[in-house]
Amino acid sequence: MRVGLTGGVASGKSTVSAILAELGAVVIDADVLAREVVAHGTPGLAQVVEAFGPGILTPDGEMDRPAVGRLVFNDEEKRRTLEGIVHPLVFERYAELEAAAPEGALVVHDIPLLAESGRADGFDAVIVVDAPPELQVERMTGDRGWTREDAESRIAAQASREDRLAIATYVVENTGTREDLRHRVTEVFEELTR
Repeated sequence: MRVGLTGGVASGKSTVSAILAELGAVVIDADVLAREVVAHGTPGLAQVVEAFGPGILTPDGEMDRPAVGRLVFNDEEKRRTLEGIVHPLVFERYAELEAAAPEGALVVHDIPLLAESGRADGFDAVIVVDAPPELQVERMTGDRGWTREDAESRIAAQASREDRLAIATYVVENTGTREDLRHRVTEVFEELTR
């Protein structure tokens, strides 16, 4: 079974992903793959350098993520160019990892921007980790040290809460304790593996 897992920034998606892995799911993390396909010495990084120039490299030859982020964040054309390089490479790795999963495994694709990508219908089920925007802001400012303005801007740049909930097969509300969260994730896992 192929399951998409998503949630807004500071919703607790990474915690849910870790709990699912502990329960026995095979978790494939889009963020990890996105870093892997443009790591030092990869063809992906060479393509990014070709598109944006050597200024996007750190002195040790790694991709300077903050520099690339600044380049593409407010430039739709550059963002699409970057996505046109990275996304096909990530999907290729997804397919390889999915093919390597044990027969009958619950394969969870941890995709932060699943609602934005329009790919939710490609999964047997979608788990959305949900938290109210005010709680997301509180977590970003308290746990991560962000300014309120940065936190609100990051939330605004993602799909709306309503758009994420619209693609959900299962909603995991993350407003309580870690034990509450573990209990709900276990319920969803058991339903998916019946």
